[in-house]
Amino acid sequence: MPTKRRYVSPLREQSAAETRAQILRSATRLFAERGYGRVTVADIATEAGVSAKAVFASAGSKGDILNEIVDTAVRASGHEQATHAVLAAQDPESTLRALAHGTRSGNESLFTVHQAIHKALPSHEDGDALWERATADYRTTLHTAARRLHALAPGSCPEEETADLLWFWFGPGSWRTLVAENGWSWDRAEAFLLRTAVATLLARS
Repeated sequence: MPTKRRYVSPLREQSAAETRAQILRSATRLFAERGYGRVTVADIATEAGVSAKAVFASAGSKGDILNEIVDTAVRASGHEQATHAVLAAQDPESTLRALAHGTRSGNESLFTVHQAIHKALPSHEDGDALWERATADYRTTLHTAARRLHALAPGSCPEEETADLLWFWFGPGSWRTLVAENGWSWDRAEAFLLRTAVATLLARS
């Protein structure tokens, strides 16, 4: 007896994908505004306009949702484009300019997502692992920039120290401090961080 094939409705699949996307957007906003520990699945359901049962069926638990937010942020961060721009630079200042702009673009376009992740760390059951997963590719890009800088102009400090300084200037903490906590514009923050990095690193080379 032939096996009956399951009918897959494109409209139903599209609707399910849209519901999932709405749940993730709603959760991101709530995590960014209130913090992960103060948001429930019921809150997410209300914000998304669906039932709590639909949240679990479509996106899983609150922890599953946060994991998906992190994975989406990593994919959309633009770290590959930033790395390519850094490697294409022909002098140290251009390398730093490419890094400043690339990290600014990623932090600006994913600002709400980064806020959601940052506020989740204190109450997450494994915040250290979450942060490491969220920033692994980011750190790789900065290490690549450090190697590029040392290849173009060997400096007086070790390459690892240069990578640490690049994290200090261009890591998410610096962007958050200047823009979110002190109200700087992204343009002003980018110009300042670039100017500081150039003045410090190139003076030591």
